[in-house]
Amino acid sequence: MGVTVNGVELEWRERGDGDAILFIHGFPFNSAMWGHQLAGLPAGWRGLAPDLRGFGASEIGGEPVFGMDVFAADLAALLDQLGIDRVVLCGLSMGGYVAFEFWRRFGERVRGIVLSDTRASADSPDTKRARHHLADRVREEGPSPVIGALLPKLLSPSTTRNNKGVVSMVRAMMEETPPETMARALLGMASRADSDPLLRTIDVPVLVTVGADDVITSRGQAEMLARGIRGARIELIEGAGHIPPLEQPDEFNVHLTQFLAGLPKNSLSTRSAGL
Repeated sequence: MGVTVNGVELEWRERGDGDAILFIHGFPFNSAMWGHQLAGLPAGWRGLAPDLRGFGASEIGGEPVFGMDVFAADLAALLDQLGIDRVVLCGLSMGGYVAFEFWRRFGERVRGIVLSDTRASADSPDTKRARHHLADRVREEGPSPVIGALLPKLLSPSTTRNNKGVVSMVRAMMEETPPETMARALLGMASRADSDPLLRTIDVPVLVTVGADDVITSRGQAEMLARGIRGARIELIEGAGHIPPLEQPDEFNVHLTQFLAGLPKNSLSTRSAGL
C-alpha cells in the first residue's frame, strides 16, 4: 500500500484491525523486519509498518538530510491520511530515535511506546565524525562500507550460527537500501537532538527491550534508558543481538502482547478520514 505524504510516496505493510500500533524500522532496514510482529498481533490491534522515506519501496524525495524530524513528520502525515488519531509506537534502534522525535512533536497522539535496542542520548563528537565519514564512503563505494561495519555487530552469535535465514534477510535488506538513502540517514542520525532531557516528559506506558547479546546498544544503556522514564518496564531477550524482533520473534511478541494488553483503553484511536 502507498500514499503520498510530504511530497513522497510512502509504502507500508498492514495487518489486523482495531487500535493502531506503528512499527518503525531501524537502519538500514525496511518494514520487512516487522513481519513476525504483524503476523502475531493480538486481536483488536491494527499493525502498520511503513518503509521510511528512501527505504524499502518508499520514494527518497529531495531532503538532503533525513533528520529524525523528517521521518516523524512523514509518520504523522501517514496517520492523518489513514484517519488515525492516537497510536502506540514501536521503534528499533534508529526507529527509537524517530519515536523520541515523534513524542517531542506529536506527543498528544501517543498512547504507549516500545523502545527496542535504542538510546536517547545524542551522538558523541567522535561518533558524529564517524557517521559523516561513513556517509561519504557510501556515496563513493556503495553500501558495502555500511554492511561491512554493521553486519558483524548486528546479530547474536547464536543467530549467526543457527539461523542462516535471518542472516540472509538482514544482509538482503541492507543490500537493497540505496547508498544515497544510507548517507542521508547517517547524516540525520548524526544531527539528532539529545533526547535524554525528554525522558522525564514521557507520561505514557513504556516498554524497553534489549537483546542480551547486543554489542551496539548494551544492556546497561537500556537500563539507563528505562530508569529515565517513570514507570518504564525493561525486558532482556536472550539469544538476541541488536534485532530481537527478527532473532527471537516469539519472545519479543510475548512481551509486546503483554504490554499492549496492559494499556489503558483508547477511546480516540481512529477517526473518519478527512475530518
